[in-house]
Amino acid sequence: MPFPVRGTAAEPFAVVVDALAGLPSDPGAQLVVHHHGRRVVDAWSPAAGDGDALTGVYSAGKAAAYLVAAALVADGVLELDRRVVEYWPEFTLPALTLTDLLAHRSGLIGVHGGFTPAELADDRLLAARLLHQEPFWRPGSAYGYHAFTIGALLNEVVTRATGRTTKQLFTDLIGTPDVFLGTPDESRYRPLLPPPQKIRIPPGSLTEIAFNLNAAPPTDMISWINTPSVRAAGPLSGGAVASARGLASMYAAALWGASPPPGSSSPARPFVDRHTLADFAQISSDGFDRVTGERRHFGLGFEVQHLRYPGLSPSAFGHSGASGTHALADPDHGLVFAYTRRTCAYPTGAAPEVPALLNAVLRAAGPVPTR
Repeated sequence: MPFPVRGTAAEPFAVVVDALAGLPSDPGAQLVVHHHGRRVVDAWSPAAGDGDALTGVYSAGKAAAYLVAAALVADGVLELDRRVVEYWPEFTLPALTLTDLLAHRSGLIGVHGGFTPAELADDRLLAARLLHQEPFWRPGSAYGYHAFTIGALLNEVVTRATGRTTKQLFTDLIGTPDVFLGTPDESRYRPLLPPPQKIRIPPGSLTEIAFNLNAAPPTDMISWINTPSVRAAGPLSGGAVASARGLASMYAAALWGASPPPGSSSPARPFVDRHTLADFAQISSDGFDRVTGERRHFGLGFEVQHLRYPGLSPSAFGHSGASGTHALADPDHGLVFAYTRRTCAYPTGAAPEVPALLNAVLRAAGPVPTR
């Protein structure tokens, strides 16, 4: 039955809040929308706590690492066509390019026997473990979702190229409040809640390996992110903690620039150029995903959005998380959409209400402006 939704919405975006309030049950959701640099929706349901509450966003947090990579590519620090070993000499796949790595084509989706809890929480340990693992398919020949490993692999490249970790660069380049890659404000954390039902993963499958269900014991996604030490470590692939406000501000900073500090006279400037964002948004891997068994579309790290949600433009980029969190930016529409929820949609990562909410946003925003 409908539930009260708190927050604000500017016209004509009040219909978006109505759509959220009309859900059959309260998923513990936050919803924030920016339109051409202005926040037009900031709403939350009762089970979310409030608009300041933080929760685990799983793979939606991968976008932080991808935005750092995009900024480094734009600045010429990283080159997409260069081989990973040119940055990381110990890497054991000599022909794999940075594009291949970002497009989930390395085949290093996990390890036999699974990662230990310490490895899952530490990107450097996890990357070191992967050096001793044979890929699960010929690198570059196919793709599959690197659920727990893509952040660690990318971080190793970034760290070797710059001398600084991805987390440090994220803080300096983007500095978005309320997106935490480690050491969140624990007083504001709201634990994730288990999904209504679990989906069985076939033993021995690539899905089992990629989600570390081959470990002893298998990784339980809910208890993992609800563990304070995991949140304190903030592993890039799935350990981010955020609010919808934070995720929206992160994408808004990519499109329009972060808000300058109080008293600053400097104008807001995007930390990455529009052409590089367009490159990261274009399809790099599509077809059959060897891990999920689904037909999916990946850009450079990001999930391609306009094929998943046809109302979006081809410039859109973003990422979902197993909780049902989904955040994205559509430069052509001038839109940022960020949705978090506490009741998990794992393992699909697809909250069933997102298409309707996003369609309400698109209707309120109107057509893509002509140039």
